[in-house]
Amino acid sequence: MAIPPVSMGPSALGQSGPGSMAPWCSVSSGPTRYVLGMQELFRGHSKTREFPAHSAKVHSVAWSCDGRRLASGSFDKTASVFLLEKDRLVKENNYRGHGDSVDQLCWHPSNPDLFVTASGDKTIRIWDVRTTKCIATVNTKGENINICWSPDGQTIAVGNKDDVVTFIDAKTHRSKAEEQFKFEVNEISWNNDNNMFFLTNGNGCINILSYPELKPVQSINAHPSNCICIKFDPMGKYFATGSADALVSLWDVDELVCVRCFSRLDWPVRTLSFSHDGKMLASASEDHFIDIAEVETGDKLWEVQCESPTFTVAWHPKRPLLAFACDDKDGKYDSSREAGTVKLFGLPNDS
Repeated sequence: MAIPPVSMGPSALGQSGPGSMAPWCSVSSGPTRYVLGMQELFRGHSKTREFPAHSAKVHSVAWSCDGRRLASGSFDKTASVFLLEKDRLVKENNYRGHGDSVDQLCWHPSNPDLFVTASGDKTIRIWDVRTTKCIATVNTKGENINICWSPDGQTIAVGNKDDVVTFIDAKTHRSKAEEQFKFEVNEISWNNDNNMFFLTNGNGCINILSYPELKPVQSINAHPSNCICIKFDPMGKYFATGSADALVSLWDVDELVCVRCFSRLDWPVRTLSFSHDGKMLASASEDHFIDIAEVETGDKLWEVQCESPTFTVAWHPKRPLLAFACDDKDGKYDSSREAGTVKLFGLPNDS
């Protein structure tokens, strides 16, 4: 296996200490038992199925914490929710109300019935799948593009196009705090312990704030170009960032050092997802495949073929199933193809 190029990676200067690139990259001695086992599984479960979801492209997909439902948000101003049945997604409902594109959505971390959507219409909406109704509409100051729910379920953070992040009380639906940033805010996330808040920015940095104080803790020069996305692994050991330099970097949560880079994509990394056991990392871009890597070695475990750029990926919280959505409509492809589909990889080949 080729060594990932350190010069392209985080902090090419090779300083050690918190927030810098480790001066080595691990080279593994052949595939691990985990990789061999998962490759064997995917050889029999390499099927991807498409499910009609929306009338326009899908921006975001996310699983409920119990894995029973998948939600999708779309340019068509709606959200859809599917039930996962044996080897397929069955559309349960379409959620209307937003006046503009639904750019991102996420579920409550421990209540499988609630999800929240962020829209360009300057609102967020909280929905309940039991009543299929919007239980709250919260007005915000700008066009919302990213959203996350705190691990303790108490707070929703939403970021807008003007780089303002608003913290909303999930019970009272009122704003608790608001922060205007002087840099381009891309993706936002709490750490698993709920005591730090992370932002990726347009200068390639990861900014870390204490929570709930929202005081700067550290700024890490993670990438030489725009740092686009961030995800924490469910085990609390690592987080990963994806960048416009086409690299995915994996960081030790406690030490805040980069432990390895994944460099198989050629285009800006738009979306990341860790598997439920924290052992696989899916990353996607405008490349026509989704890279699935083993986290501990960086080795390629599988790749999922797709015919167009991928906007969003999400591993199921209990099973090796990957939901994703691509830019279906594009002049380069067959324009008769249905726009707005949600895709599911990892299904049995004979299903």
